[in-house]
Amino acid sequence: MSEPMKFDLPQIKTDLIRGIRECNMRGLIHSSKWLSELNFSVQIPNFDANSIDNNSYSGISQDEFDSYFIAKSYFDTREYDRAAYFVRNCVSPVPRFLYFYSMYMSKEKKRLDNSPDNSTLTGSSQLKDLSELMSLLNEEYNHKNLDGFGLFLYGIILKKLDLTKMAITVLLESVHLVPINWSAWLELSTLIQDTEHLRGLSLPKHWIKSFFIGHTFIEIFVNEAGITLFEEIQSSGFEKSVYATSQIAIAYHNKRDVDRAIQMFQQIQSVDPYRLENMDMYSNLLFVREQKTEMAHLAHKAVEINKYRPETCCVIGNYYSIRGEHQKAILYFQRALKLNPKYLSAWTLMGHEFMELKNTNAAIQSYRQAVEVNRRDFRAWYGLGQAYEIIKMPVYALYYYKTATQLRPYDSRMLLALGEIYEKLDKKSNALKCYQKACNVGDIEGFAMLKLGNLYEKMGDQENAVNSYKNYVNDERSSSEKTSLITAYLYLANYYAEKKNYDEATHYAHKVLELDETKQEAKAILKRVSNDRAKPETEEDDMAEAIMELEPEGDILQNETSGEDMDMSLA
Repeated sequence: MSEPMKFDLPQIKTDLIRGIRECNMRGLIHSSKWLSELNFSVQIPNFDANSIDNNSYSGISQDEFDSYFIAKSYFDTREYDRAAYFVRNCVSPVPRFLYFYSMYMSKEKKRLDNSPDNSTLTGSSQLKDLSELMSLLNEEYNHKNLDGFGLFLYGIILKKLDLTKMAITVLLESVHLVPINWSAWLELSTLIQDTEHLRGLSLPKHWIKSFFIGHTFIEIFVNEAGITLFEEIQSSGFEKSVYATSQIAIAYHNKRDVDRAIQMFQQIQSVDPYRLENMDMYSNLLFVREQKTEMAHLAHKAVEINKYRPETCCVIGNYYSIRGEHQKAILYFQRALKLNPKYLSAWTLMGHEFMELKNTNAAIQSYRQAVEVNRRDFRAWYGLGQAYEIIKMPVYALYYYKTATQLRPYDSRMLLALGEIYEKLDKKSNALKCYQKACNVGDIEGFAMLKLGNLYEKMGDQENAVNSYKNYVNDERSSSEKTSLITAYLYLANYYAEKKNYDEATHYAHKVLELDETKQEAKAILKRVSNDRAKPETEEDDMAEAIMELEPEGDILQNETSGEDMDMSLA
């Protein structure tokens, strides 16, 4: 059993306050916000913040103050080219980072402005622009002129250009130099493939590493380990951390423990009622539970807080979706993407809406963009599989379902979809393995046994088909699926009738009789059972008559046999 965590909370508080200042100076507003929230959750009585180093402008040389201040003001107002221009000749670390970061943000902004429909996230012009910026950063990197924040920006650009191995190396260097920059940890997390890959990383010995490992566990769907780690973090001084609670809620969402996840999000709302982060996920959970009233309240509240946030648009989109107003839902998901073209939830949810409208091509486009934002989004891969299955391209569908299953190997829905496509491609043995695994890992929706029974029936394996169908009809969840139940009951009734097990045949035939759609078939089976039961009585009567006719010969034979016995005794 591992030792309990021990955090030096005063030192963490000091690190957080310094980190907030450092990130603010460089325009890293998201890291600064995350650090500020974490700092707020760490309560230390009589902590003297004034004792921390008050040199607020370290990293800026004296003669570059004026250039930095004006550039930072332009950066804050999103005038990135102007900001870059005024610090273009600066050499001290903070203005130099602001120069490169302003160039990067300028290119991102222009790309988005020039593609108002957000139809693609990458293009040749963007790659060209980033390649030019990468060359500048690469030169700085080779001359060892980049500090931890500069390495972070260099890592982002390497990642965007799909230079993954180099990006991991550079981002690791960044977090070693500046472990307090949470954005660098997040970028690194998206490049981790599995737990083995995570264990192989050389990470700095810093308290923030625990948050990174927990976050990455949940990103790669190792949910139980993520929950355990964040619960341990909370019990070690971060009881009030809303971030830790939200990560646990996301993990329960991933596990499809809907009620527990809803409970966690409600807890977050009670502590931080104006928080919008992850509220789209909370909306998804309410959608699954069909809680329309709660969804309406959530949408109304989100609009009151900030109607121009992507999360708000997604919450409203979900609300219209549950009402069946799919065009309006798409409109709000598109608004979310106007605000943030890399907002994963909006791409995936919009794909679902296009599927509802049977606009398969638009759905494929949406799912492709979702995959481009995050290749670990199993929902988008699964959606692509469904779309290609609809347009009768099963080989493509097989590829996408396989990818979804690799991302979620213990999700029965992925396994069932993969099994069905194997069946369509006449690969019954592969389909059988998928259905069996779906049963073993825990069938979420209760269809695995039915699929298994159908497949065994096609393969002529009656015994296994019967066992599968019996398991299916005994599952409480099957009661709502009348058509599937009829299929199973009819097969069982016919099977037992053939085997002359009339009690079982009658039992299952009566089950079919309860359903209006197939009364005639049930009556036919019962009539057949009744006729078969009458046959033995008729045969016994015929046999008795035959014996009566043969009785005289029987007496002679008996006498002859008695004579032979007497001769044998005399001998």
